[in-house]
Formats: sequence, structure tokens, C-alpha cells
Amino acid sequence: MSTRIWARSPTLLFGLQTLYRSIDRKSSPLAPSLRSMVSVRISQINQCEFCVDINSRMMTERGLSSEKILSLASYETHPSFDESERAALQYAETMTRSNEAVTDTIFARLRKSFSEIEALELTALIAYQNLSSKFNAALDIPSQGFCRIFEKK
Repeated sequence: MSTRIWARSPTLLFGLQTLYRSIDRKSSPLAPSLRSMVSVRISQINQCEFCVDINSRMMTERGLSSEKILSLASYETHPSFDESERAALQYAETMTRSNEAVTDTIFARLRKSFSEIEALELTALIAYQNLSSKFNAALDIPSQGFCRIFEKK
């Protein structure tokens, strides 16, 4: 659904796909599971149903449990998150919330777990996911049922 909307402008779609492929690549210094966690958390904050759905599916495909997906909002206190995940998620939340700024303390916490290049790649991922989720939320693109844990019973 989202791709069809982007495809109305082939130039924009090509640019978006090129950027995404460069960020979410096999040779990325960031673990695929971390990239997915960060993407889902940003999507939750930006209230993008489509992005939460598709990125949660990626989390499950990358071996993360439903419990971890469902506990993302409480990552600071939930025992299934380690310190590097907490630092990355805090950084992502702060970048995503326009009324907050990344402080020296937040960045220092991040750098305890991530190298300079990893921090740079994480920053690019966060910026990309904000672009994508804000675009999809603004156009009210609905969930497509990619992730079964959100199905109503």
C-alpha cells in the first residue's frame, strides 16, 4: 500500500528505496534485530499503524519474540532488553520527539555501546524511519495484517 503511494512519483520511490537499501543492508554494523526494534518504536511514537505492522513482522522474522515487540514501550524497565538496546531506543525516542534534544548524557550512554560508525548508522536509520512513518501516518495508511500478534481475537 505505502509503496503504491510512493510510486506515484517514481523519482521519490527510487530515492527512498535506495536510501532504505543502504541503511538496512546485510553488511550494516547494526544487528538486524536492533534495526527492527528501533523502527517499531519510532513507528509507535509516530502512530503509524502500517509501519508498526510491517516492522513488527520484520522483528519476528529476525527472531525476536512477541513479548519483546509488545514490551517495546517499557524497554527501560523490561528485563528482556539489554543496556545497548535501551541506549539505542532512548536515542531513537529522543530524536523522534521534536520537542526533545539529544543531550550529551544521552549520546554518552549511546557511545558506551556503539562505535562512531554504529552511532552514525543508527542516526541514519532513525531519520529514515521518521521520514517513512510520518509520511505513512500523514496519509493514514492502515495496517495490512503483516504481523499476526496484532490480530484481534
